[in-house]
Amino acid sequence: MTTFDFRSSASSTADTAGDRFVRFVRLASTAPGLVLSWLVIVTVVLWAVAPGWFTSFSPYDGDVDASFSPPGPDHLFGTDRLGRDLLARVIFGASTTLSATLLAVLVGFVVGSVVGLLSGFVGGRTDAIVMRFVDVLLAIPALLLAMTVVTALGYGTFNVALAVGISAVAAFARVMRSEVLKVAQSDYVEAAYGSGAGFGRVVVRHVLPNSVTAVLSLAALECGSAILAVAALGFLGYGAPPPEPEWGLAVSEGRDYLATYPWISILPGVLIAVVVLATNRISKSLGDQR
Repeated sequence: MTTFDFRSSASSTADTAGDRFVRFVRLASTAPGLVLSWLVIVTVVLWAVAPGWFTSFSPYDGDVDASFSPPGPDHLFGTDRLGRDLLARVIFGASTTLSATLLAVLVGFVVGSVVGLLSGFVGGRTDAIVMRFVDVLLAIPALLLAMTVVTALGYGTFNVALAVGISAVAAFARVMRSEVLKVAQSDYVEAAYGSGAGFGRVVVRHVLPNSVTAVLSLAALECGSAILAVAALGFLGYGAPPPEPEWGLAVSEGRDYLATYPWISILPGVLIAVVVLATNRISKSLGDQR
């Protein structure tokens, strides 16, 4: 008769939890920048999911008597010309900015991966034509291309996200194609064809899973670029209209007061820079693990 040792199971569970804690402490001591980057990203994601947990102020309502209050205990980021708490607007704006960023990266990842996959695997004239079109897109600055697209689509957060995503398609397509060209020459791909597998089966079962890792690393890096692009377009007035909270708009609202009340633009700008640096650090760690 088989017996179950609960003490052994509990000890194993405790050892596992202890091992995880030791690994975390070791990681924090050897790569504190990476741990800090993850803490920044997790905090910003929580802002987007549950902003009410982090502030009791409304991002829309202000106190005129408290207009242009400097950063302090009551308002950590200060207030704007309408007396609105800037930290509250940044926290609530995380949802708008991050949702636009994720949509932009998703559009670039999906469309670019499909284009690069088919171009690299089909090859021949199709590959030459597609890659020349990709080269043209890569020659255009991404922000300029995004501005052109959003001007054609119209203003708004959704259109900004689509425009930024379209501007990133070429980079994803180029990376996916380079990976597909390596995988397509592998022995297991030839063996799959020799065993009677069709084009679709080889692509889905063998080529795509072994080519997507580098593209995922690029997606993490593109998150930082997309945040900058979305914020830049919001700063220029292409994104969410006032009084909606959005990071680029938060920086823009203080540009007329830089000489007298600089914190209105500087603090949201510093936050954007910190988040972008955190995503780049995480992307670098993912690339090093390949």
